[in-house]
Amino acid sequence: MKNLTAFFITALLALTACKKEQSKDNPENASATSTDSITAIAKEAWIYGYPIFYNYKTIYANALNKGDRAYAGFNKFKSFANSATPADTLVVTINNDTPYSMAALNVSDEPVVLEVPKMESDRYYVMQLVDLYTFNYEYIGTRVTGNNGGKYLLAGPDWKGETPKGIDKVLHSETNLIFVVGRTQLHDPADISNLKKIQSQYKITPLHEYTKQPAPPVKKYNLELPVWKESDYGTPQFINVLNSLLQYASEDSSEKELRARFAKIGLVPGTAFDSSKYPPETIKAIEKGIAEAKQELESKVSGLKDFGNLFGTRAELQNNYLNRAIAAAAGIYGNTKEEAVYTGASNDKDNQPLLGNNKYVIKFSKDQLPEAKYFWSLTMYNLPKRFLVPNPINRYSIGNKTKGLKYEPNGDLVIYLQSTSPGKDKESNWLPTPKDEKFMFVMRIYGPEPDVINNVWKMTLPEKVK
Repeated sequence: MKNLTAFFITALLALTACKKEQSKDNPENASATSTDSITAIAKEAWIYGYPIFYNYKTIYANALNKGDRAYAGFNKFKSFANSATPADTLVVTINNDTPYSMAALNVSDEPVVLEVPKMESDRYYVMQLVDLYTFNYEYIGTRVTGNNGGKYLLAGPDWKGETPKGIDKVLHSETNLIFVVGRTQLHDPADISNLKKIQSQYKITPLHEYTKQPAPPVKKYNLELPVWKESDYGTPQFINVLNSLLQYASEDSSEKELRARFAKIGLVPGTAFDSSKYPPETIKAIEKGIAEAKQELESKVSGLKDFGNLFGTRAELQNNYLNRAIAAAAGIYGNTKEEAVYTGASNDKDNQPLLGNNKYVIKFSKDQLPEAKYFWSLTMYNLPKRFLVPNPINRYSIGNKTKGLKYEPNGDLVIYLQSTSPGKDKESNWLPTPKDEKFMFVMRIYGPEPDVINNVWKMTLPEKVK
């Protein structure tokens, strides 16, 4: 898509030449553009919107779908006081180490105050603040703010009020829809009651309630938030979905030309998209763009080996929209690498796919174990779904905090990856695989040391054994 510079310039000049009285989302704009150009724009727009759409999947479940087990409503936490299981399929490559406390925020009318309690010094926690675009725009937690607790004002792009007393910091998002991904370390099953106590103290309070003032006026939008449907993102209807969601986002100055291109296919925030108003060849060109975008994304995700630079702020990702989409497809809500580094594999040392019918070992020498301030773990997922794997011992991850983990006399560590038990004496180090599926694993390193962050440390790949 980077090779479309010449086209982008042409499209922008064409847009500038349009009559002033002509609406920029008018179907005549698309009619005047070649089908190849429409395909290219649709492909770019689909990639751009992919993480927004799948972020909204979680927001919708958490804040709007009362029938979902994750439902809490806007500006309220929903906490899960247990590790994830194969039944948890809302998020791909779900984290099994640190049970979630999630909150979908709508700060269109006013900011909210997020309060976290003081907790033990040896318990890791993090509140990852993700805007609608899926940029990790701020962090609260052990690494950034410590374990002494605090109160933080979370505000949208247009709020310019005074900071109330008692607020430690104001954290601005460039979108009015925000998703908070809270993670709290669970030491072991006996720690559940302590975890619940901590989670119950995570609070979100609207600003007017915090300051004991009248509620502000409700902001009105042209389009309502849509019902989330997986099928919408495989058709030109994706344009209408984005037109609704992007009402809640400010337009970054770096994206003015981008948004002008998108307008040529009817992608204009707050404006309904009606495919019946466009010529059949235009719709076919948009559908072709969607198909090309899907193919490119699937190809990139299937060959993904390094997660390290896929997550971060807008400045860190440098508006690389393809990487942003890859991150959402491979593991949405991944942390910025200073918080946690993700690596893993879907192939063995011989570059062959990992198969559940085979047996493998991962051998870490004493000096090759990852260095982490907090802890590290390996989590097993099936492919292509990327969900946790059912198994007879109900173990979905293993790491340096796993109770009973055994090291070799010389300090080395061997992890067994197979669908059947490696023997009772080795089950402490067994991470079960699916029986008849391909699989992958993800290593998460929380509080990575510099060698891990800077990619000096390398993950050891599995060896196939008989």
